[in-house]
Amino acid sequence: MNTEEAIALDHPDLYINRDLSMLEFNRRVLAMAGDESVPLLERLRFLCICTSNMDEFFEVRVAIQKQKVAMGSVQVGADGLTSSDILHRVRDQVSDLVEQQYQILNNDLLPNMREEGIHFLHRAEWTEEQQNWIHKFFKRELLPLLTPIGLDPAHPFPRLLSKILNFMIALEGKDAFGRESSYAIVQAPRSLPRMIRLPDDIATSEHSYVFLSSIIHAHVDDLFPGMKIKYCHQFRITRNSEMDVDEELSDLKQAIAGELLERRFGKAVRLEVSNHCPKELTDYLLQQFGVQDVDLYRVHGPVNLYRMALVCDEVDRPDLKFPPFEAGIPAAFKKDDNDIFKIIRDGNVLLHHPFQSFMPVVELLKQAASDPNVLAIKQTLYRAVPDSPIVDALIKAARANKEVVAVIELRARFNEQDNITLATRLSAAGVQVVYGVVGYKTHCKMMLIVRREGRIMRRYVHLGTGNYHTVTTRFYTDFGLLSCEPDLTEDVHRVFQQLTGMGRLSKLKTMLQAPFSLHSGIIERINFEAANARAGGTARIIAKMNGLEEPKVIQALYQASQAGVKIDLIVRGICCLRPGIKGISENIRVRSVLGRFLEHTRVFYFHNGGEAEVLCSSADWMNRNLLRRVETCFPIRDKKQARDILKSGLRPYLADNVGAWNLRKDGQYYRVKSSGKERNAQKELMHLLGKLYSDS
Repeated sequence: MNTEEAIALDHPDLYINRDLSMLEFNRRVLAMAGDESVPLLERLRFLCICTSNMDEFFEVRVAIQKQKVAMGSVQVGADGLTSSDILHRVRDQVSDLVEQQYQILNNDLLPNMREEGIHFLHRAEWTEEQQNWIHKFFKRELLPLLTPIGLDPAHPFPRLLSKILNFMIALEGKDAFGRESSYAIVQAPRSLPRMIRLPDDIATSEHSYVFLSSIIHAHVDDLFPGMKIKYCHQFRITRNSEMDVDEELSDLKQAIAGELLERRFGKAVRLEVSNHCPKELTDYLLQQFGVQDVDLYRVHGPVNLYRMALVCDEVDRPDLKFPPFEAGIPAAFKKDDNDIFKIIRDGNVLLHHPFQSFMPVVELLKQAASDPNVLAIKQTLYRAVPDSPIVDALIKAARANKEVVAVIELRARFNEQDNITLATRLSAAGVQVVYGVVGYKTHCKMMLIVRREGRIMRRYVHLGTGNYHTVTTRFYTDFGLLSCEPDLTEDVHRVFQQLTGMGRLSKLKTMLQAPFSLHSGIIERINFEAANARAGGTARIIAKMNGLEEPKVIQALYQASQAGVKIDLIVRGICCLRPGIKGISENIRVRSVLGRFLEHTRVFYFHNGGEAEVLCSSADWMNRNLLRRVETCFPIRDKKQARDILKSGLRPYLADNVGAWNLRKDGQYYRVKSSGKERNAQKELMHLLGKLYSDS
């Protein structure tokens, strides 16, 4: 691409492929596992997160591209790549990532953990005493659960679940019925952990573990008496987990429940095998699963590193983990007044999680459930824990004869079963459960409470950038707003009316909403900054989100950059925009910040001719969020709170030189190196807003 010449802003060279960008994100996660400044057990956790991310990448993104190829689709995205092109590039990048994963595990993490008294013992290291205990464990805990399946005309190759540890065994000899056997399959029990801790009296160190796979390997002979084991190798198959549900069916919940059963047996998209597995066995497995050599990945260790996360939680070594942290409480809640409704009436309350506690949101619901003046509660639930204080409060409110409505998104990927369970529990308690809008995922995060106060009916709302998931609120960064402003609460009321009713769109006063006004509203604001820059005024955009992919938004950002707008984008994951291209995007800087917490806030700042506008949203600047989901974007109209968001939600991330990565125009990221004083955004916010017990 010659940037000296004029180039159309929809030219494919100006766009990074979203799948390749996602792999770049996973490369950054993996770098955290290799970062010696991160506590050792947290590094292991990052390695496990990397594995989990890769699983989902194959289950969803690779599966989608394979489907397109199978259908003969030559559809190309903004980047100009076909599905076949993408799959070839994915293969090269994933192969490199897998190699790095196991190098970090085998050459770095395992030796360092051994030095710290955390041992993962190979079979060759087992003492006689350990061997005896392990054999007894096998006979007592494992053998009753194992079902070896010999493969012959009467026992065809079984349907194996996705992402489950299996063993492919090559046999010699005849069984008890005189049958010649060649191959057999053994599936590891899903009910047992993959890491077995040895008792202290026989342990090699303070924390000694053996892999469940090693135990099965060591005693596989017991499963085939009289037969000779030629080979025994672990493998794992990953299947397409995209759901294909006809949303016009009369019972969406029942349809999704049925589809969940089939998801475990979707079309294979990846085969992982141990690195020593002979070609004879891999060829056989490839044939059985209907996949190609390019779908085969050999690994130098356990085929599922994610299950090692158990050790991060089980080992009690505070010195090898992030220091303890307690979330802070906003100043408004530090007063003696326990009436949360009065606190909100006194002024909007801004919450910044996890640096500040999520408990005010839970407390609002609890008080609403008990308050006789509260008449109705409405809430969206995208990802939530079925057994949580939020759900308990909704049930309590329904049983107190309040009008309680829960808009539950059944199609929240990989949370479908939890949400079905949640919907069933709420319905049984008398909560009116609604499943959103056909064809659009309900992804917005909002709560509405209607309360009688004398002669008036006042509405209270909570709006957030993250989910009502009381576990992830301790690990994901998000903003929330508690308010009773009439215009804002009226907007939330209207959105709920849309979700539960069938009426036409009514214009919102303060909020933007996808799929109606959010996409155009963001582009209008970007264009306004560009117009101000062309007129010689000050223009500035700072936006923080999880993903940036929508082509029209990217083109608007390119035009703003050409006009002279200074643009900073803090994008944790996917970013399809190329910064730093002369004449097009040299005024755009893109960075990704990783750390102890998962960056999840969606915050957009526009200089707006000196009247700064700050917006928080449930939506990323992705095609799916802006055009195919129900999302909300709400203004922070209190000027002090808008400044607080700039101070704590944006500027620290622009200054970060510890966990920050900058994106180059070639699509690669480089880690920012500190020159002088270290700036760690998350650590600064822990000190500013929360309570850090120790700082080691």
